[in-house]
Amino acid sequence: PERFGKGEVEGVVAPETAAHSAGIGALLPMVTLGIPGSPTAAVMLAGFFIWGLNPGPLLFQTQREFVWGLIGSMYVANVIGVLMVLTLVPAFAAINRIPFGILAPLIVILSSIGAYAANNQILDLWIMLGSGVAGYFFKKLGYPLAPLVVALVLGDMTEQALRQTLIMGQGSVAIFLGRPIAQGFFAAAVLLYALPALRPLWRRARLPAEAKGAAEPGPLR
Repeated sequence: PERFGKGEVEGVVAPETAAHSAGIGALLPMVTLGIPGSPTAAVMLAGFFIWGLNPGPLLFQTQREFVWGLIGSMYVANVIGVLMVLTLVPAFAAINRIPFGILAPLIVILSSIGAYAANNQILDLWIMLGSGVAGYFFKKLGYPLAPLVVALVLGDMTEQALRQTLIMGQGSVAIFLGRPIAQGFFAAAVLLYALPALRPLWRRARLPAEAKGAAEPGPLR
């Protein structure tokens, strides 16, 4: 560990291996429960719905070939990824040497073409622009970009599920707390939302107690 940060290969391989394993692990709750564990899994979940596939336990029964093909593709993708990286490292290094003033307009043009080609609507371009501005401020203020990506991908599906639930409950929001499991999820969500605000208060409350304990003289010997 004392040689990490000085070009040691092990210091690069270890975090990269952890990052790749986390990406594959995020697909498990997405396929089995329909809950994306990462922004990449959220994009894949949107692709599932576009193809008419509903993630969940029944997917392993109704689309068995697809599921096992997806699992097998992970192994194949790792092998292909290694071969591509070994052969394309010079090209990747050359891309990093391109000035940002040239690279940024190309990225904006390609992103605009992709956003407009999805539905042939100008509104999608405005959504792309607004998302880019929001992402810029998120990065400047230190907010993670993953929730923004997940919200953009799952927003439409969440609205549809909300409408269906309200119709089932005849317009009453009490349906969201009608069962113990729903109450448990709601309590967990409130706790997770409150933790970032409560953590500084907890630290602030502990500081005077720790300072007081440090100021008290020890027993005389």
